This record gives sequence, C-alpha cells and structure tokens, in this order.
Amino acid sequence: MIILGRIKTILVKRVTKQLVKEHSEELSEDYNKNKEVLKKYVNIKSPKIRNVIAGYAARLVKQSKEDKEKRSINKEDLSKFY
Repeated sequence: MIILGRIKTILVKRVTKQLVKEHSEELSEDYNKNKEVLKKYVNIKSPKIRNVIAGYAARLVKQSKEDKEKRSINKEDLSKFY
C-alpha cells in the first residue's frame, strides 16, 4: 500500500516559507508550539488553514535541521546523456 501526503496549496506554502524564513528561531518541530507562534504573527481565521501551516512549518524546520537539500542537476550529470 502506498501512502501519499496531502497536497499543500500555493498559499500555504508561500506563507509558511515566509514565516520560517523570518521567524525560524521561534518555530520548532513541535506542531502545538508552532500553532501558538502563528497566533502571534499571523491573523488566520480558519483553524484548518492554521493547522496546515503549523504542520508544514514543523516539517520545514525538521528538514532544515537534517540539512536535506534538493538534488541539483550538475552539468556533468547532463553531459552523460546528451
């Protein structure tokens, strides 16, 4: 069985990445702490959107701590095929 993650909207990704960039020292891998931090900096009326942003922020913080970087394509890699 394959489990796929939820797809995030562009709005959620944009807002979350901006928050992580500006307030990375306050955000953590803990979802509940992130919800409290969001109340300070963003006025979100929808609890569902707030929860999605808090969860995505936790994921981004965790990835940045693990130094997961997207693989970039080097010119050497392309030269093998073209």
